[in-house]
Amino acid sequence: MKERIIFHIDVNNAFLSWTAVLLLNNGFNKDIRKIASVIGGDEKSRRGIVLAKSPVAKKYGIVTAETLYSARKKYNHLQIFPPNYTFYYTKSKELMEYLSKYSPVQEQLSIDECFLDMSGMNYIYDDLIELAHHIKDEIKTKFGYTVNIGIANNKLCAKMASDFEKPDKVHTLFSNEIESKLWPLDVKDLYMCGKATVKELYKLNIKTIGDLAKCDEAFLEKHFKSYGKYLYRASRGIDNSKVEKHDSKNPSISISETLPHNYSDKNRIKEIVFRQVEELSRELRSKNMYAKTIGVTFKNSNFISYSAQETLENATDNTKLLLEHAYHIIDNNYKEDEIRLIGVKFSNLLNNRNEQLSIFENKESNEQAHDIQKTIDDINNKFGKSVIKPAVLQIIGEHRGKKQLNDKQKNDKL
Repeated sequence: MKERIIFHIDVNNAFLSWTAVLLLNNGFNKDIRKIASVIGGDEKSRRGIVLAKSPVAKKYGIVTAETLYSARKKYNHLQIFPPNYTFYYTKSKELMEYLSKYSPVQEQLSIDECFLDMSGMNYIYDDLIELAHHIKDEIKTKFGYTVNIGIANNKLCAKMASDFEKPDKVHTLFSNEIESKLWPLDVKDLYMCGKATVKELYKLNIKTIGDLAKCDEAFLEKHFKSYGKYLYRASRGIDNSKVEKHDSKNPSISISETLPHNYSDKNRIKEIVFRQVEELSRELRSKNMYAKTIGVTFKNSNFISYSAQETLENATDNTKLLLEHAYHIIDNNYKEDEIRLIGVKFSNLLNNRNEQLSIFENKESNEQAHDIQKTIDDINNKFGKSVIKPAVLQIIGEHRGKKQLNDKQKNDKL
């Protein structure tokens, strides 16, 4: 069996770098990457936020997602430039087309990063690490900005490697380097391990990825449910997912909702997402399809959109499992801003589950859960969608009701 070799290419500070290229090409006399600058929205409204910052701006304590008003207070001479999404998509397409000549198997992860499956390419190129350096240097010369390239035996480790020292670097994280390079890192550096999860891990005295790797899988599943399985495998550098090209032919279903007013209460947001996940998973089951990837999109009061997604080990139509992933995305990606639109998307839809069961999973139990949900769907379709509700919705409602009661009691005392 040929050894898997995966490249992860990530544009360094994409929005700021691409804006710098655009400005320089149009005669601007400064490289905004070398001055205190940010990419952001409308400063006059006091609600525009920092989308990207230069290394110089970072030295003044300016951080991504803070308001431009706050950033300006930290450094009065800060230069602010508006985002140009049309240009960003043009540069993204240009980069992906360039990279496709090195491997036909390419998966775009976001506007500024992608995976290349280089397995077997050693028969074409003498040294794949040397090739990565060539790609990195050619992008810098040809397009005017820098990238990091991570090289590993799977997607997870390639992604982690590209996040090592920046910018303009090539890093490896092969299977025999997991213990020396991955395990000493703080758990907050583990891919897809967000702030809420890190906080809980710290409470359990799990500080490094090595600490996490030494935990029992059952222990992690007890504390983090299905996400515990991901933590167990990721901390050991285990990832069997394929590099798959996602194009317009890839089926997906989605739903979004403009809210009656701006929401900033995470539980209210979760309640909306619950209904969306429930509806989409019901649609999956009606079509006998299974989702491999779930994403959540947020649009805030400044009309700035951001999103995140998670890919499951096995495709599923299970509402509870999909909801757990949706809530995990919210817990780790919601920026505590005011949300005017929220949406959920299921993609990488399959006609079968293509299950790879772990020793802790039971296929019969999975089939039983599937049959129960189909029965619930039939009852709700016949008598109304809300005849049978999962307990999680009741819990959310009770939590919100208690909060409102407590708020009322506080106001009554005042």
